[in-house]
Amino acid sequence: MNQRLLALLAALLALCGFFAAQTPEFISSRNLSLVMIDFAITATLAVGMLLIILPGHIDLSAGSGVGLIGGIAAVLVTNHHWPTPFAMLAGICAALLLWFTMGSLIVRERIPAFIITLGGLLVFKGLFWLVIQNHTVPVTIGGQPNLYSLLTTYYLPPAAGYGLAAAIVALLVFAKVRARSVRATAGLPSDDAELAFLKLFVAAQLIFLLVIITNQFRGVPLPALILGAVAFGVWLLTQHTPWGRYLYAIGGNEEAALISGVPIARVTVAAFTLMGGIVALTGLMQTAYGGASTTTVGDLMELDAVAACVIGGTSLRGGRGSVLGVLFGALIMVALINGLTLMGVDPEVKFIARGAVLITAVWMDVRLGRKQSSQY
Repeated sequence: MNQRLLALLAALLALCGFFAAQTPEFISSRNLSLVMIDFAITATLAVGMLLIILPGHIDLSAGSGVGLIGGIAAVLVTNHHWPTPFAMLAGICAALLLWFTMGSLIVRERIPAFIITLGGLLVFKGLFWLVIQNHTVPVTIGGQPNLYSLLTTYYLPPAAGYGLAAAIVALLVFAKVRARSVRATAGLPSDDAELAFLKLFVAAQLIFLLVIITNQFRGVPLPALILGAVAFGVWLLTQHTPWGRYLYAIGGNEEAALISGVPIARVTVAAFTLMGGIVALTGLMQTAYGGASTTTVGDLMELDAVAACVIGGTSLRGGRGSVLGVLFGALIMVALINGLTLMGVDPEVKFIARGAVLITAVWMDVRLGRKQSSQY
């Protein structure tokens, strides 16, 4: 896994270096801050997709759901004058219910997730257009900022950004020291002190570099904080809870997991329900980022999320993947699209590039799976 992450880091640096050479604006503080917002939105959805792919499923309805939930909240705020928090909460509750229903159909009726979510893609897209009546619906009334619009327009003050970075680094140090202590008490091996320090040092540098760059524009954008909270929560669930281990077990071998007593139905339904909540957050951020709900919101976002997962080392067969890998994969996808946009590349070429990256990532996943199978 470490080798894959190093390879992803090298690919990301090479990609950024190429675009920086082609268009210096790529590394400007303004562009990097906007890239962070794009990255936060894409990565949030991709982290949710990880929960679906780990047990061996797929969600093709995520992009349409992003548009639908954002549209529901926008219509409630603009057309029905609901208080913004209640409108956003209504959208989140609707997403939880919809994805709980899809998860229940998948496990109870034994219908492949591909079929259920493909149907969901069409149903949600149709509902989305009905909700907004094929019109552009702004997220504000009279252009006045509200909680909805602030999702992508609020930035932390510079001092708060540095304070947050210091708190995160302190938390990482505490977590690392505690993990080493627990492993030592249990008689398990762990990284030597020098390697552990090096990892923490590099992580701290990246965190503070991120804050320094964003502070040169307006500060750390709120979507980055939302992504951090979602990513940390999913990492905690997948790596430090029995439920997370069940996800890996189901994706690795569902029959063996069933024999071992894993509650496959409950775990799968819970994964889809959580995905619904993450789709709702993504929908609210994506719609707020555009300033309005339009018929194109969420288009192809599910494919970007799947591509980010696969690029980051998540197996489409399930049983393998990590939050950190997904974040790297999402960053590569966002950097690619942003760099091509700054170069003035035609939309057709950008579609081709995104498709080529997805095909290459899946091809690498298949080749890696065959290689691992041949070793046993």
